[in-house]
Amino acid sequence: MLKKIEIAQLRVGMYVQELCSSWIDTPFWQKSFILAEAEELKKIQATRIRHAWIDVSKGLDVLSEAVEKPPVKPQAEPQAEPQAEPTPEPLPASIAPPRQISTVSMDDELGRASAIVSKSKQAVFTMFNEARMGKVVDVGNAQTMVEEIADSVMRNPGALIGLARLKTKDDYTYMHSIAVCALMVALAKQLGLSEEATREAGLAGLLHDIGKMMVDADILNKPGKLTDAEFVSVKEHPVAGYKMLKEAKGVSAIALDVCLHHHEKIDGSGYPRRLKGEEISLYARMGAVCDVYDAITSDRPYKQGWCPAESLRKMAEWSSGHFDEKIFQAFVKSIGIFPVGTLVKLESGRLAVVVEQQVGKSLLLPKVRIFFSVKSMAYITPELIDLSRLGSNDKIASREDAAKWGIKDINRYWLGDTANNRS
Repeated sequence: MLKKIEIAQLRVGMYVQELCSSWIDTPFWQKSFILAEAEELKKIQATRIRHAWIDVSKGLDVLSEAVEKPPVKPQAEPQAEPQAEPTPEPLPASIAPPRQISTVSMDDELGRASAIVSKSKQAVFTMFNEARMGKVVDVGNAQTMVEEIADSVMRNPGALIGLARLKTKDDYTYMHSIAVCALMVALAKQLGLSEEATREAGLAGLLHDIGKMMVDADILNKPGKLTDAEFVSVKEHPVAGYKMLKEAKGVSAIALDVCLHHHEKIDGSGYPRRLKGEEISLYARMGAVCDVYDAITSDRPYKQGWCPAESLRKMAEWSSGHFDEKIFQAFVKSIGIFPVGTLVKLESGRLAVVVEQQVGKSLLLPKVRIFFSVKSMAYITPELIDLSRLGSNDKIASREDAAKWGIKDINRYWLGDTANNRS
């Protein structure tokens, strides 16, 4: 039975169903957990959280109420007494009607998105490693993560999607899952799916690669070309992941389907079932696009990631056989023709990095930050420019390769202050 209590009433031995705050503001990545140690209690009491939901059927009740209960007198032959129907408890805040989420600027969302990415990375690391050790996946905690990621994407998709693209070879598998989750949410929103379906798509994206926990880490991180046997091992991860998720409670058919079929191709050349066309579900077709995009834009042990805009160009070349054309077109609209982080040259002869797509405006006219003059071949004072602003005469002339201009850390020009705070 659920009961809402004040934080001061918490004690070791209680089962915390939910802390009454945003998941990102809590000291734990789990949504629900047993309060097992005094140190955990101190962490909660040190926050600004004021209330919590506890489940007294799984842990201790409030101490004051337990003391007030009269002692039970022993009886030689205890008689069963009729039980009254329990009064329904109010539902936790997370089950309340969906909140209205307002869009915000990139600058306003970057800090919040950075915190979500940081905490999500640790949570996915823990969840995936528990799966590697044979433990059942806790989907309830994963759903809490998805809600925070989805809310950030709704506020400003470029912030978290851009940050999730910045990963190292050591954390690729975990960050890739976060990135695909965010991309699935953005794509679902573009396709006009319901809020429930959008979050289901996000959860599917978060869990789609969990089967890689059954692949040898040396193979996943191999810097060179895989042998035929190694490639066969990697290709087994969708089936391995499907079997893992089948054992977990509360995993939807959508998450199972995307996990098993995100490597299928429209022309039937994918794996593991060689499905083609309409045989592949909408969500699996979405997963295929999001999975490939994040993979090719990310630095891997065996190659440097491609520029976001160049990646879209490559994917467009493959789309007739690999992707669903309509879904791919919707995907491009969801992240922009020139996604956040793309280096471009303006007609004015200045280099800039794309900072933000603008809802309801042309995909060719994003906000950019100029920082280099091609005419003088020198860095200039960075300046944010809205190419869609009335009276703006500048336009994007071409996408550019950072290596061509000797620019090593292009990301700092769109990250701003967040570049100094990334973990």
